[in-house]
Amino acid sequence: MSTARTFCGTPRAGDAGRTMTVFGWVDRRRDHGGLIFIDLRDHTGTLQVVIDPQTARGLGNAHEVRLEWVLRVDGELRARAPQNVNPKRETGEVELHAAACAVLSAAKTPPFPVNEDSEVEEQLRLRHRYLDLRRPRLQRNLRTRAAFCIELRRALTGLGFVEIETPQMIRATPEGARDYLVPSRLFPGSFYALPQSPQLYKQLCMVAGFDRYFQLAHCMRDEDLRADRQPEFTQLDIEMSFVDEEDVFAALEQVIPAAWNACDFRGSPLPVPFPRVTWKDAMGRYGTDKPDTRFALELTDITATVRHSGFRVFADAVARGAIVKAICVPGGGDLSRADIEGRLTDIARDAKAKGLAHLWKRAGGWEGPIAKFFTAEELDGIGAATGANTGDCVLMVADTPDTVAAALGALRNHLGAARGLYDRDRVDMIWVTEFPMFTRSAETGEVTPAHHPFTMINADDVGKLESDPLAVRSRAYDIVVNGREVGSGSIRITDPDIQRRVFAAIGIDGEAARRKFGFLLEAFEYGVPPHGGWAGGIDRMLMEGLAEENIRDVIAFPKNQQAQEPMTDAPAPVDEAQLRELGLTLPPSRRNESAQPKPPFSERR
Repeated sequence: MSTARTFCGTPRAGDAGRTMTVFGWVDRRRDHGGLIFIDLRDHTGTLQVVIDPQTARGLGNAHEVRLEWVLRVDGELRARAPQNVNPKRETGEVELHAAACAVLSAAKTPPFPVNEDSEVEEQLRLRHRYLDLRRPRLQRNLRTRAAFCIELRRALTGLGFVEIETPQMIRATPEGARDYLVPSRLFPGSFYALPQSPQLYKQLCMVAGFDRYFQLAHCMRDEDLRADRQPEFTQLDIEMSFVDEEDVFAALEQVIPAAWNACDFRGSPLPVPFPRVTWKDAMGRYGTDKPDTRFALELTDITATVRHSGFRVFADAVARGAIVKAICVPGGGDLSRADIEGRLTDIARDAKAKGLAHLWKRAGGWEGPIAKFFTAEELDGIGAATGANTGDCVLMVADTPDTVAAALGALRNHLGAARGLYDRDRVDMIWVTEFPMFTRSAETGEVTPAHHPFTMINADDVGKLESDPLAVRSRAYDIVVNGREVGSGSIRITDPDIQRRVFAAIGIDGEAARRKFGFLLEAFEYGVPPHGGWAGGIDRMLMEGLAEENIRDVIAFPKNQQAQEPMTDAPAPVDEAQLRELGLTLPPSRRNESAQPKPPFSERR
């Protein structure tokens, strides 16, 4: 194997006449009886190889070669006849005429085509991920991922950031999702947690005087999965001392575009500075704190207009303290009543709305099942508020502010995609700022941190910490790309009194704070600089840059939607002896389940 290698995708017309050695997988083969034509593939591309079984040495029976066999071919590169040039391939002007050919590895017939980007059932792809990764799109994605990370490191290092690795086994801390726990053999009954983020360690790096820290951190969260979420993920993690929000924004507005543009992602070059919108404005205009700003379709408050209308659903709801908002769908006159009362109403109800009202603006005036309940002045007011023109449709929801935002925000996103209201190659990267400091848990009703309890609060809201904590604004900020949150950050609390009061607001007393975070609070007693930072999902940024719909397509070995790895059958039961060594035992029902062997993958449903 010490022979000089030529990569399959590199030969060009100017190389004709050279002898070379190539290695690769058989991508396609055409047996013309006398001559055999093979497209040989490696990670750089494909090269046509011409084999004459009568003259090529070492192959044995060349007619037996099949797809995905691994070959070595030695031969002379020749120019193709003009009529045989393949303009769709970079190596299409040349072909390698084999003088010698060796089979390095035969292969079974793959369970799905490797040489094309055809639709394959995802579980099958993940079961044979090593084959899936041979396919050109996945090769591109993983190699682009590596290049993107290199460029991030280059840009950050150029700005004086120091890469520091933080531990992968830490103390469990509240981060907003369930921890993955690791039992300790040496300390029975005690557990490490796998990090949801390096949050506390990177703050300690600021106490330690490193000033500018970064890490491409591997993190784990035990949470329900979706198209842009995995239990394991990689994030760009930064922290900076002696800064405010503007300094963090400025650094990331250099680093992210430098890597994004170098990889020629869609939307390149990214415009800077990134536009900014407050959380309050985002919720009011778009119904979400992750707004897709590639299209308008903004929410409009029509509460005052319909407060005393004859449409009792609206009037009664407003009397109970609800609000009424609307979105105007351009050209929505083509939406039928069945469309609206079917799919669109289902979307609103999925967001807990009680229903969805609608009006069409026709050439002859307003139409719809509720139009008769409004006066001409009220209809004119709805039209003026929403900017409706002839041929448009106005959709309306009456409910609590949160429900109205959720319902119309979901409808807005659905209609934007379904009606092609934006350029899919466009990328809007924005800052969302001034998030609430606290939120109320839907499950327990308790006040909890909207981000994490180390986020600094807006100076104007300090007095509300005890009296009205849900009205307190934080100094937190997110980067949102095309309606997807890719990263969050904040300026941190370094004032011990404010930290104590924030803990108190979420029910953590002094003793609990010392028990959970004593090491951090003690470190702050030795001189802590003001600091802030941000953490963003590498996987999500790659999804957006490469226009992929699923996060699994930018990760080498992802989990499926059940957080399983079909290829290795993880998670899997462990031996009783291992459990005993860790001081653990399973309930009888679980022991019985673990004792049952799993059927082979091919037999599962």
